[in-house]
Amino acid sequence: MTIRRNFIFQSTAFNTSVPKEYFINEGSFGDDLARWLIERLRAQGVHVEPEPGQEDFGWYLTFRVGEAVHDLVIGYRPGQEGKLGDWMCTIERRAGFWGSIFGARSRGLQVEAPEALHAVLSTASEISNLRWFSDEDYKKEENGKKTPTAA
Repeated sequence: MTIRRNFIFQSTAFNTSVPKEYFINEGSFGDDLARWLIERLRAQGVHVEPEPGQEDFGWYLTFRVGEAVHDLVIGYRPGQEGKLGDWMCTIERRAGFWGSIFGARSRGLQVEAPEALHAVLSTASEISNLRWFSDEDYKKEENGKKTPTAA
């Protein structure tokens, strides 16, 4: 089974224009999106850390499916010439320092992780143009699919 761990979507429901004083960088949007996802994943019975974390490019949230801990990394890319921007997201396996150095964050993803996120995003009226990508296709933004898995 192919598991796609990267996804892109559009939404006007989240802040993409007003930097907050606590942002590491002026364009580090996504804190409200991360909190929105935390609430909806919890409503599905997924164990999610109560607060998102911040990176220099955006935000992340940590959640557990089965015995595996995952991070969802969230960044925002503004639209060009009046077009709607994109939320760019990647699911990573929590791997620790050495595991991260040796690429473990991209391996061992539990299928339940993208499926839980897909269940939230694909049914939300706030979300549009949701597309799932393999790592290779994500880099090129080609061959986006409607679901996170394929037989």
